[in-house]
Amino acid sequence: MIERAAFGRTGHESSRVVFGAAAFMSIAQDKADAVLPVLREFGVNHLDTASAYGDSELRLAPWLRARRAEFFLATKTDERTGDGARRGLERSLGRLGVDHVDLIQLHNLVEPDEWETAHGAGGAVEALSRARDEGLTRFIGVTGHGLRIATMHRRSLERFDFDSVLLPYNFSLLEDDGYRAEVEALLETCAGRGVAVQTIKSVARRRWTGGYSGPRFSWYEPLPEGAELRRAVQFVLGRPRLFLNTSSDLRLLRSILEAASAARHPPDDGELEADSTRLAVEPLFDGAELERI
Repeated sequence: MIERAAFGRTGHESSRVVFGAAAFMSIAQDKADAVLPVLREFGVNHLDTASAYGDSELRLAPWLRARRAEFFLATKTDERTGDGARRGLERSLGRLGVDHVDLIQLHNLVEPDEWETAHGAGGAVEALSRARDEGLTRFIGVTGHGLRIATMHRRSLERFDFDSVLLPYNFSLLEDDGYRAEVEALLETCAGRGVAVQTIKSVARRRWTGGYSGPRFSWYEPLPEGAELRRAVQFVLGRPRLFLNTSSDLRLLRSILEAASAARHPPDDGELEADSTRLAVEPLFDGAELERI
């Protein structure tokens, strides 16, 4: 079983691995339903989806009809205006078949103009705060991609008391000294304020190379099953208070869960550097032309 920890100040003890329901973007219901016993086997009790994830919310709805109390339920909105965010949340509630979510997150809030709109008068933050007061969500979070996001999350936390943040976290990205420094500063802020921290791209290998012609279940190439993936998972979970969101490649789900539930032996930098060299791991973001997904 995967250990559980306080998800920030929410009062919920979440499994330290969160099921990333982006994996349900475009699969049939029977294939989605086959995942539920796997999550229950390992004690995963936290689901993360988004309105932008294709059919994901619809695929979770049958689970929630039968087992709503078993899961902390999070979704996301791409909308930046108040009216748009309210409509998006109401649409997500309808698609999920629930009267509230536990967490609504502003999805990939990193661009300065979008940030100003979301935090300004009549913006998404204001609308989602009202929705929280009405009981449509219990908590509000913010997510993002790229090397700028730790800095933007710190800026967001200065403007609004978000309950959670989500950002990329893996060894190759943290080799960037600037990103590592901003991540460490963000983690310090979050620890002091009881803000939950979720990680993504933790098992990323690199962007797809031109010579690959096989199936793609993610916009990036993940690490293959094996010792390297296990060390990548344990690298994240070796850091107290971090939560790891699973890959959108369902083929890796059991391997990730097994790595997370195994006796923990956090890898040292030498092991991770050797893995990176052996598998030609490359950072997904560089702060410039590779910043957008």
